Amino acid sequence: METTSRTAEQEAPATVGRKADGYLLAAFPWYGLDEAFTGPRWLMQVGAAADGTVEHGATGHGEQPTIKVESPQDERFAVVVTVASRPVRRSADGTGVLEATSVSTAAWLAGSGLLNHTWPTQMDRTLRQAWLDQQTMLAWELADDLGGGAWTELLLPVDGVPTSFAYRESEYGWVLAGSAGDGPETVHLGAYGRGMSAYGLGFSVVKDLSAYEG
Repeated sequence: METTSRTAEQEAPATVGRKADGYLLAAFPWYGLDEAFTGPRWLMQVGAAADGTVEHGATGHGEQPTIKVESPQDERFAVVVTVASRPVRRSADGTGVLEATSVSTAAWLAGSGLLNHTWPTQMDRTLRQAWLDQQTMLAWELADDLGGGAWTELLLPVDGVPTSFAYRESEYGWVLAGSAGDGPETVHLGAYGRGMSAYGLGFSVVKDLSAYEG
């Protein structure tokens, strides 16, 4: 997996203007839910390498999630994570090697994104940090084992084409990951959500960022 992606920088919602600039710098297409979804859309932060190259980012759909709600299960949202397809390469400062990105990278970003929007109501702040550390490590291990028993296959349309995704559910929501596009337009897709069933979703290339009004 892409080690520089561990910060899960796609967490925070953002307004279009300033944050859209980062999305426009990407050399790969962004994905979101397709036109069948008619609810609110909003941008989130992009993640970039040390040299400023945009590596991943996310688009949000539905209610903007918050860990402060009384019952997280009352939230209805789906976040789509797009990760650039990158080969093994030298780091920007030339001192090391970065791993190739993969579907596991997208699964990790999606899993950690879901956790960052989750606060088990029975936990105080100190206990939640310990829980978050533990669950984040588990999400990392699960992302490295997409063929394991924790995942099932889910076929969902991407630009109208049935596409295979690795899918898993937890008491906090669901996570899925796969790939989309062809040739230089290939990207890895992750998604996570709560309160919206993943089974009825479809994905497509975002043609107009202004639809994501923040």
